[in-house]
Amino acid sequence: MRELTYVARHSVEWREAPDPGLRSDREAIVAPVAATSCDVDSAILAGHGFVDPPFALGHECVARVVEVGDAVTSVAHGDLVVVPWSISCGTCERCRAGLTAHCASVPYMAMYGAPIGGSWGGLFSDLVRVPYADAMLVPLPADLDPVAMASASDNWSLAWRLVAPHLKARPGARVLVVARGSIGLYVCDIARALGASEVLYVDPDPERRALARDFGAGTAESAEPLPHGYDIAVEATGRVDQLALAVKCLVPEGICESAGNHFRPGELPLLDMYLTGVTLRVARDNVRAHIPEALELAASGKVDPARVVSQVIDWEDLPDALPEKHLKPVFVRSDGRRQ
Repeated sequence: MRELTYVARHSVEWREAPDPGLRSDREAIVAPVAATSCDVDSAILAGHGFVDPPFALGHECVARVVEVGDAVTSVAHGDLVVVPWSISCGTCERCRAGLTAHCASVPYMAMYGAPIGGSWGGLFSDLVRVPYADAMLVPLPADLDPVAMASASDNWSLAWRLVAPHLKARPGARVLVVARGSIGLYVCDIARALGASEVLYVDPDPERRALARDFGAGTAESAEPLPHGYDIAVEATGRVDQLALAVKCLVPEGICESAGNHFRPGELPLLDMYLTGVTLRVARDNVRAHIPEALELAASGKVDPARVVSQVIDWEDLPDALPEKHLKPVFVRSDGRRQ
């Protein structure tokens, strides 16, 4: 089989790899049919990651099940499934607590799309082994388009987690989104759908700001100066200076969620945060725990994740197209849409 491999800054290529096989009766082999780049992939392709190439890339996809072990009961051959980005067993103490990005049954940080926590390959591959099929794979609801939901493995479901639980606890909250990619736009759509009284989206890119306005958000080009008084702030830029501005805009006891991958250092206004009692969470997402709820919202008709998809591109064009600057390209095989 082939796996798309990151080989150098702004450069990827197909490389041959052995076809994966089942290693236990709890595993599955899947074939990605609609895969997309995570916001962090842009930083990796630009050379800002902390792992040296080469390595197989990709950790967001909807896939078709092609083989299952005898003990697998939740999915079957031919099913369309969401493949979570992190490897998790579903049965250890951490997984049972919802901490699937910290599974105790696999090496620390085990994931698709980067050689950390073992070598699991990437989801821009012809075939992928899923070691805990019943625990990891989530069947795609019949009324959802694989192309629209290619990001449910990470960014879409992450965006749900960044705001949905907080809006449930704080109905009608004001939400600030400081972002540079798909995560922030998903957050705008979800926050509006779940009853935020105001959503302000901050991004220097005019096309992304226009899309945020279509989702009902107000927009600004710069995060400085900004008005205060936001109950929830979401930062998804990977820039510490932007995170610092976001936390300064919060009300006392406000909440800031940072979804940026901060590969470069910076300083936070810790004294200001102390005086106002800000809660800051910076974390990789335990995505498997809330994929079902994120998919349920997507199927409700209250949101439209398909609008964030910027291009639908043929699978064979991955090596040429992925390094280009796209908001949220989805790479599709011939069977990448519902039959």
